[in-house]
Amino acid sequence: MPLSLHAAFVPSCRQIIGGCLNVLTKAEAAGITDLGEARLAPDMYPLAFQVKQVAMHSKGAIEAVRKGVFTPGGDPLSADYATFKAALQDADAALASVTEAEMEGFIGGTTLFAFGERKMPFKSEDFLLSFSQPNFYFHATMVYAIFRNQGLALGKMDYMGRPRLAM
Repeated sequence: MPLSLHAAFVPSCRQIIGGCLNVLTKAEAAGITDLGEARLAPDMYPLAFQVKQVAMHSKGAIEAVRKGVFTPGGDPLSADYATFKAALQDADAALASVTEAEMEGFIGGTTLFAFGERKMPFKSEDFLLSFSQPNFYFHATMVYAIFRNQGLALGKMDYMGRPRLAM
């Protein structure tokens, strides 16, 4: 049986969101409070942007495919643990409600990335797998890297979350 679009996107997003939530919990327990301007490099977006993009390129990607258009932007997240966790928990819950049948129905549809003058047309499955999924992993990695850069003791398994093991 071929891999479904749902299997290629949703479970992995949920796994890494779990890892991000774990990283946030460890950072909060360690007393890291510099969240507002925490960033990996001076020319990169701060932590709040990275967390928002994890949600945008998971839950928001599904919403975009449903509408046929993805427009980034919106209000920034407040730079606090409760807001970060709520955004990621909301994204996880939204992903948990997406069915395989709905996802398979996206195949062959179109999704437009529209940001200012930039317009990028995609087949919906290509939008999810070649645009949002790489962005999702990039921003999730930045959440991990920003805290690691601040001295938080983290390992690869903190980032990865719970793998889907054969039982």
